[in-house]
Amino acid sequence: MKQYLEMARYVLENGEDRGDRTNTGTRSVFGYQTRYNLLEGFPLMTTKKMYLRPIAEELLWFIKGDTNIKYLVDRNVNIWNEWPYDDYKNHQDYKNETLDEFIEKIRTDEEFAKKHGNLGPVYGAQWRNFNNEGIDQLANVIDSIKNNPNSRRHIISAWNPAQVDKMKLPPCHSFLQFYVSGDGKYLSCQLYQRSADIFLGVPFNIASYALFTAMIAQVTNLTAKEFVHTIGDAHIYSNHFDVIKTQIAREPLPLCQLELNPEVKSIFDFTIDDIKISGYQSHGKLKGEVAV
Repeated sequence: MKQYLEMARYVLENGEDRGDRTNTGTRSVFGYQTRYNLLEGFPLMTTKKMYLRPIAEELLWFIKGDTNIKYLVDRNVNIWNEWPYDDYKNHQDYKNETLDEFIEKIRTDEEFAKKHGNLGPVYGAQWRNFNNEGIDQLANVIDSIKNNPNSRRHIISAWNPAQVDKMKLPPCHSFLQFYVSGDGKYLSCQLYQRSADIFLGVPFNIASYALFTAMIAQVTNLTAKEFVHTIGDAHIYSNHFDVIKTQIAREPLPLCQLELNPEVKSIFDFTIDDIKISGYQSHGKLKGEVAV
Protein backbone atom coordinates (compact mmCIF):
# COMPACT_ATOMS: atom_id res chain seq x y z
CA MET A 1 0.00 0.00 0.00
CA LYS A 2 2.93 2.32 -0.62
CA GLN A 3 0.84 4.00 -3.34
CA TYR A 4 -1.54 5.30 -0.70
CA LEU A 5 1.25 6.61 1.53
CA GLU A 6 2.90 8.32 -1.46
CA MET A 7 -0.41 10.04 -2.25
CA ALA A 8 -0.83 11.23 1.34
CA ARG A 9 2.73 12.55 1.41
CA TYR A 10 2.30 14.27 -1.96
CA VAL A 11 -0.87 16.05 -0.86
CA LEU A 12 0.69 17.18 2.43
CA GLU A 13 3.75 18.56 0.66
CA ASN A 14 2.19 19.94 -2.53
CA GLY A 15 -1.48 20.59 -1.81
CA GLU A 16 -3.11 23.97 -1.43
CA ASP A 17 -4.98 24.96 1.71
CA ARG A 18 -8.65 25.51 1.02
CA GLY A 19 -11.93 26.09 2.78
CA ASP A 20 -14.65 23.47 2.48
CA ARG A 21 -18.33 22.75 3.07
CA THR A 22 -17.70 21.50 6.62
CA ASN A 23 -15.64 24.58 7.64
CA THR A 24 -12.87 22.27 8.84
CA GLY A 25 -10.31 23.24 6.21
CA THR A 26 -8.35 20.93 3.92
CA ARG A 27 -5.08 20.59 2.07
CA SER A 28 -6.02 19.52 -1.42
CA VAL A 29 -4.68 18.37 -4.79
CA PHE A 30 -6.89 18.22 -7.86
CA GLY A 31 -6.46 15.03 -9.86
CA TYR A 32 -4.57 12.04 -8.44
CA GLN A 33 -4.52 8.39 -9.50
CA THR A 34 -3.31 5.21 -7.80
CA ARG A 35 -3.35 1.61 -9.05
CA TYR A 36 -3.66 -1.57 -6.97
CA ASN A 37 -2.73 -5.00 -8.33
CA LEU A 38 -5.38 -7.32 -6.89
CA LEU A 39 -3.40 -10.38 -7.98
CA GLU A 40 -0.81 -9.47 -5.33
CA GLY A 41 -3.31 -9.47 -2.46
CA PHE A 42 -6.31 -7.64 -1.06
CA PRO A 43 -5.64 -3.91 -0.48
CA LEU A 44 -6.86 -3.56 3.09
CA MET A 45 -4.69 -0.91 4.73
CA THR A 46 -1.88 -2.26 6.92
CA THR A 47 -0.46 1.02 8.25
CA LYS A 48 -3.49 1.36 10.50
CA LYS A 49 -5.90 -1.23 11.86
CA MET A 50 -8.97 -1.73 9.68
CA TYR A 51 -11.95 -4.08 9.74
CA LEU A 52 -13.47 -5.68 6.66
CA ARG A 53 -16.95 -6.27 8.09
CA PRO A 54 -18.26 -2.66 7.98
CA ILE A 55 -16.80 -2.25 4.49
CA ALA A 56 -18.53 -5.40 3.28
CA GLU A 57 -21.82 -4.58 5.03
CA GLU A 58 -21.96 -1.16 3.38
CA LEU A 59 -21.27 -2.72 -0.02
CA LEU A 60 -24.00 -5.34 0.50
CA TRP A 61 -26.34 -2.46 1.47
CA PHE A 62 -25.55 -0.71 -1.83
CA ILE A 63 -26.10 -3.95 -3.76
CA LYS A 64 -29.52 -4.38 -2.13
CA GLY A 65 -30.50 -0.95 -3.35
CA ASP A 66 -31.20 0.14 0.23
CA THR A 67 -30.84 3.79 1.28
CA ASN A 68 -31.98 3.68 4.90
CA ILE A 69 -29.34 3.50 7.62
CA LYS A 70 -31.42 1.01 9.65
CA TYR A 71 -29.86 -1.90 7.72
CA LEU A 72 -26.43 -0.69 8.82
CA VAL A 73 -27.44 0.31 12.34
CA ASP A 74 -28.91 -3.16 12.93
CA ARG A 75 -25.46 -4.55 12.06
CA ASN A 76 -23.61 -2.07 14.27
CA VAL A 77 -22.15 -0.23 11.29
CA ASN A 78 -22.16 3.46 12.10
CA ILE A 79 -20.42 5.12 9.15
CA TRP A 80 -23.53 6.92 7.83
CA ASN A 81 -25.13 7.98 11.12
CA GLU A 82 -24.04 11.63 11.26
CA TRP A 83 -25.78 12.77 8.07
CA PRO A 84 -29.39 11.82 8.88
CA TYR A 85 -28.83 12.93 12.48
CA ASP A 86 -27.61 16.33 11.30
CA ASP A 87 -30.76 16.61 9.18
CA TYR A 88 -32.97 15.41 12.05
CA LYS A 89 -31.71 18.21 14.31
CA ASN A 90 -33.47 20.67 12.00
CA HIS A 91 -36.78 18.75 12.06
CA GLN A 92 -39.76 19.59 14.25
CA ASP A 93 -39.58 16.07 15.75
CA TYR A 94 -36.17 16.79 17.28
CA LYS A 95 -36.27 16.67 21.08
CA ASN A 96 -32.60 17.35 21.83
CA GLU A 97 -31.69 13.71 21.42
CA THR A 98 -27.98 12.90 21.30
CA LEU A 99 -26.58 11.02 18.33
CA ASP A 100 -26.59 7.82 20.41
CA GLU A 101 -30.25 8.35 21.36
CA PHE A 102 -31.14 9.03 17.73
CA ILE A 103 -29.44 5.80 16.61
CA GLU A 104 -31.21 3.81 19.32
CA LYS A 105 -34.55 5.10 17.99
CA ILE A 106 -33.50 4.04 14.48
CA ARG A 107 -32.68 0.60 15.86
CA THR A 108 -35.86 0.06 17.86
CA ASP A 109 -38.60 2.10 16.17
CA GLU A 110 -39.47 1.06 12.61
CA GLU A 111 -41.65 4.07 11.92
CA PHE A 112 -39.04 6.48 13.24
CA ALA A 113 -36.40 4.77 11.06
CA LYS A 114 -38.59 5.06 7.97
CA LYS A 115 -39.15 8.75 8.62
CA HIS A 116 -35.68 9.83 9.73
CA GLY A 117 -33.24 7.12 8.64
CA ASN A 118 -33.41 7.55 4.90
CA LEU A 119 -30.55 9.24 3.07
CA GLY A 120 -32.45 9.99 -0.12
CA PRO A 121 -31.62 8.36 -3.48
CA VAL A 122 -27.94 7.68 -2.73
CA TYR A 123 -25.73 4.89 -4.09
CA GLY A 124 -28.00 1.87 -3.80
CA ALA A 125 -30.94 3.68 -5.36
CA GLN A 126 -28.89 4.79 -8.36
CA TRP A 127 -27.16 1.41 -8.80
CA ARG A 128 -30.40 -0.57 -8.76
CA ASN A 129 -33.12 1.88 -9.85
CA PHE A 130 -31.47 4.83 -11.57
CA ASN A 131 -33.57 8.00 -11.47
CA ASN A 132 -36.41 5.86 -10.10
CA GLU A 133 -37.00 4.60 -13.64
CA GLY A 134 -36.37 0.89 -13.11
CA ILE A 135 -32.88 0.96 -14.61
CA ASP A 136 -30.81 -1.66 -12.78
CA GLN A 137 -27.28 -0.56 -13.62
CA LEU A 138 -25.68 -3.34 -11.58
CA ALA A 139 -27.62 -6.16 -13.24
CA ASN A 140 -27.04 -4.54 -16.63
CA VAL A 141 -23.29 -4.23 -16.21
CA ILE A 142 -22.94 -7.86 -15.12
CA ASP A 143 -24.94 -8.98 -18.14
CA SER A 144 -22.76 -6.77 -20.35
CA ILE A 145 -19.52 -8.17 -18.90
CA LYS A 146 -20.73 -11.72 -19.53
CA ASN A 147 -22.15 -11.23 -23.01
CA ASN A 148 -20.17 -8.34 -24.50
CA PRO A 149 -16.84 -8.38 -22.65
CA ASN A 150 -15.02 -6.03 -25.05
CA SER A 151 -17.59 -3.28 -24.57
CA ARG A 152 -16.33 0.09 -23.34
CA ARG A 153 -19.70 0.72 -21.67
CA HIS A 154 -19.40 -1.39 -18.52
CA ILE A 155 -20.36 1.61 -16.41
CA ILE A 156 -22.25 2.31 -13.19
CA SER A 157 -22.98 5.94 -12.31
CA ALA A 158 -24.04 7.03 -8.84
CA TRP A 159 -24.02 10.67 -9.87
CA ASN A 160 -27.48 11.68 -11.05
CA PRO A 161 -27.90 15.43 -11.60
CA ALA A 162 -31.69 15.08 -11.55
CA GLN A 163 -31.68 13.73 -7.98
CA VAL A 164 -28.43 14.90 -6.41
CA ASP A 165 -30.16 17.67 -4.44
CA LYS A 166 -32.42 15.07 -2.81
CA MET A 167 -29.46 13.14 -1.35
CA LYS A 168 -28.26 13.75 2.22
CA LEU A 169 -24.71 13.44 0.86
CA PRO A 170 -24.10 13.58 -2.90
CA PRO A 171 -22.03 10.58 -4.06
CA CYS A 172 -18.30 10.99 -3.55
CA HIS A 173 -17.43 7.74 -5.35
CA SER A 174 -19.54 8.69 -8.29
CA PHE A 175 -18.63 6.72 -11.43
CA LEU A 176 -17.11 3.30 -12.11
CA GLN A 177 -16.07 1.46 -15.22
CA PHE A 178 -15.13 -2.20 -15.62
CA TYR A 179 -12.66 -3.61 -18.13
CA VAL A 180 -12.27 -7.21 -19.30
CA SER A 181 -8.78 -8.18 -20.46
CA GLY A 182 -8.25 -9.09 -24.10
CA ASP A 183 -7.67 -12.75 -23.23
CA GLY A 184 -11.07 -12.87 -21.46
CA LYS A 185 -9.57 -13.91 -18.11
CA TYR A 186 -9.38 -10.81 -15.95
CA LEU A 187 -11.63 -8.02 -14.68
CA SER A 188 -10.40 -4.59 -13.64
CA CYS A 189 -12.28 -1.58 -12.27
CA GLN A 190 -11.64 2.15 -12.34
CA LEU A 191 -13.44 4.41 -9.89
CA TYR A 192 -13.74 8.15 -10.39
CA GLN A 193 -14.17 9.73 -6.97
CA ARG A 194 -15.07 13.41 -7.10
CA SER A 195 -14.06 14.06 -3.47
CA ALA A 196 -11.82 11.94 -1.26
CA ASP A 197 -11.02 12.25 2.44
CA ILE A 198 -7.57 10.66 2.29
CA PHE A 199 -7.21 9.69 5.94
CA LEU A 200 -10.68 8.37 6.80
CA GLY A 201 -12.45 7.69 3.53
CA VAL A 202 -9.90 6.52 0.98
CA PRO A 203 -8.68 3.37 2.78
CA PHE A 204 -12.34 2.34 3.11
CA ASN A 205 -13.05 3.14 -0.56
CA ILE A 206 -10.04 1.19 -1.85
CA ALA A 207 -11.06 -1.94 0.04
CA SER A 208 -14.74 -1.54 -0.87
CA TYR A 209 -14.24 -1.31 -4.62
CA ALA A 210 -11.52 -3.97 -4.64
CA LEU A 211 -14.07 -6.24 -2.94
CA PHE A 212 -16.79 -5.21 -5.39
CA THR A 213 -14.48 -6.00 -8.31
CA ALA A 214 -13.69 -9.43 -6.87
CA MET A 215 -17.38 -10.21 -6.32
CA ILE A 216 -18.33 -9.21 -9.87
CA ALA A 217 -15.35 -11.13 -11.23
CA GLN A 218 -16.51 -14.28 -9.45
CA VAL A 219 -20.07 -14.13 -10.78
CA THR A 220 -18.82 -13.45 -14.34
CA ASN A 221 -16.22 -16.27 -14.24
CA LEU A 222 -13.27 -13.88 -14.31
CA THR A 223 -10.36 -13.09 -11.99
CA ALA A 224 -10.04 -9.66 -10.36
CA LYS A 225 -6.85 -8.02 -11.64
CA GLU A 226 -6.58 -4.29 -10.94
CA PHE A 227 -8.34 -1.49 -9.12
CA VAL A 228 -7.61 1.97 -10.49
CA HIS A 229 -8.55 4.85 -8.20
CA THR A 230 -8.90 8.25 -9.87
CA ILE A 231 -9.64 11.14 -7.53
CA GLY A 232 -10.85 14.64 -8.33
CA ASP A 233 -10.39 16.61 -5.09
CA ALA A 234 -7.90 14.56 -3.05
CA HIS A 235 -7.74 16.19 0.35
CA ILE A 236 -6.57 15.81 3.92
CA TYR A 237 -8.60 17.61 6.57
CA SER A 238 -6.56 19.98 8.69
CA ASN A 239 -7.44 18.09 11.87
CA HIS A 240 -5.93 14.93 10.34
CA PHE A 241 -2.48 16.36 9.53
CA ASP A 242 -0.75 14.99 12.62
CA VAL A 243 -2.34 11.54 12.56
CA ILE A 244 -1.66 10.99 8.87
CA LYS A 245 1.99 11.94 9.41
CA THR A 246 2.10 9.14 11.97
CA GLN A 247 0.64 6.77 9.40
CA ILE A 248 3.06 7.84 6.66
CA ALA A 249 5.98 7.01 8.97
CA ARG A 250 4.83 3.39 9.30
CA GLU A 251 6.18 0.65 7.05
CA PRO A 252 3.49 -1.24 5.08
CA LEU A 253 3.07 -4.92 5.94
CA PRO A 254 2.26 -7.80 3.54
CA LEU A 255 -1.25 -7.78 2.12
CA CYS A 256 -3.94 -10.18 3.25
CA GLN A 257 -5.93 -12.48 0.97
CA LEU A 258 -9.63 -12.16 0.17
CA GLU A 259 -11.70 -15.34 0.39
CA LEU A 260 -15.15 -15.37 -1.23
CA ASN A 261 -17.51 -18.33 -0.99
CA PRO A 262 -17.02 -19.98 -4.41
CA GLU A 263 -20.57 -21.37 -4.33
CA VAL A 264 -22.07 -17.89 -4.80
CA LYS A 265 -22.97 -17.43 -8.47
CA SER A 266 -25.08 -14.23 -8.31
CA ILE A 267 -23.97 -10.83 -7.01
CA PHE A 268 -27.34 -10.58 -5.24
CA ASP A 269 -26.78 -13.79 -3.23
CA PHE A 270 -23.68 -12.72 -1.30
CA THR A 271 -24.05 -12.41 2.47
CA ILE A 272 -21.56 -11.23 5.04
CA ASP A 273 -20.71 -14.86 5.82
CA ASP A 274 -19.49 -15.35 2.23
CA ILE A 275 -16.79 -12.68 2.57
CA LYS A 276 -13.63 -13.33 4.59
CA ILE A 277 -9.95 -12.42 4.66
CA SER A 278 -6.94 -14.39 5.82
CA GLY A 279 -3.46 -13.35 6.89
CA TYR A 280 -4.34 -9.78 7.81
CA GLN A 281 -1.75 -7.99 9.90
CA SER A 282 -1.48 -4.29 10.60
CA HIS A 283 -0.08 -1.54 12.74
CA GLY A 284 -2.31 -0.16 15.51
CA LYS A 285 -5.46 1.94 15.27
CA LEU A 286 -5.39 5.60 14.27
CA LYS A 287 -8.39 7.83 14.86
CA GLY A 288 -9.66 11.01 13.23
CA GLU A 289 -12.85 13.06 13.48
CA VAL A 290 -15.44 12.81 10.68
CA ALA A 291 -16.21 16.13 8.97
CA VAL A 292 -19.97 16.35 8.38
